[in-house]
Amino acid sequence: MAYTTIDNPELYFQAKAYSGDGSAQSITLDGSEDMAINLYWGKRRNSSASHEIYDTVRGVTKYISSDSNALEQTNTNGLSAFGSNGFTLAGNSSINNGSIVAWCWVESATPGFDIVTATGNATAKTISHSLSAVPHVIFSKEKSGSVNDWVVYHHRNTSAPETDNLILNENNATSDYPYWNDTTPTSSVFSVGTGSVVNRSGSTYVYYLWSEKQGFSKFGSYTGNGNADGPFIYTGFKPAFVMIKKSSGTSQWYIWDNKRNTSNPGSGALFTDLSNAEETDAYVDFFSNGFKIQETSSDFNESGGTKIYMAFAEAPFVNSNGVPCNAR
Repeated sequence: MAYTTIDNPELYFQAKAYSGDGSAQSITLDGSEDMAINLYWGKRRNSSASHEIYDTVRGVTKYISSDSNALEQTNTNGLSAFGSNGFTLAGNSSINNGSIVAWCWVESATPGFDIVTATGNATAKTISHSLSAVPHVIFSKEKSGSVNDWVVYHHRNTSAPETDNLILNENNATSDYPYWNDTTPTSSVFSVGTGSVVNRSGSTYVYYLWSEKQGFSKFGSYTGNGNADGPFIYTGFKPAFVMIKKSSGTSQWYIWDNKRNTSNPGSGALFTDLSNAEETDAYVDFFSNGFKIQETSSDFNESGGTKIYMAFAEAPFVNSNGVPCNAR
């Protein structure tokens, strides 16, 4: 029986909590093996500050913010280098001042993550990707051209997710608009429609694509019960990162990770769509095989409400040798 495709998730995803000191410094990841990152997503925890997202395709010093519809920005005091096991910060910035968390991914077909850039032409089209698997989540952002929202495809958003979308920088419920040209992604391409948000003529876009990998990532949905003893969501691994959004109504996008809170009950949510400091009273517990909601919040545990999630592993529930991981 195959339990996982990846025995050591720290080779492909890690969260890192660190302290910014306002001066140039190198940050080393905590994993047992080196991980050369391709996507850095950082957020100051102890005060209001925008998220900063950098990747190796667009290059260092260039960031976009998940809480904003702004175009790509340049910050010479932000991320200055991607290293063989971490990253380098240049100077005093919102990701190098105070208490910070970074979420870091490796781009590869093995963990199911791809970074794609393209130029819009205002004509419905397909765009190639390198996952060699069907994407289950796509983030789209116009990085040069005109100010526009982030658009999210999630394969469990509705019964026809290719016709619908969520907005990463807003708290909106799911809406029906043909951003994805009402076409399901395939193992080689995804589709965009004529809308300027995803395909304006002459504008450039970045697309982040993820595909589920057993024992490493899970992109699903659940129904809330409105109870402090909330639903348990099985992932098949001990989570390192969980993002939740209510798709059936308005709500923030919540993120928890295994570096800011290392024991249950887990609190300390941040929000993709807000620049706010960390919230301390949003409770989600991490277990060896999934996560459990531990409060009645209408955002992520409204009775009968549908929530979509993204989760990445700290360790598979059972590795390929049949050895189980420990709970928190």
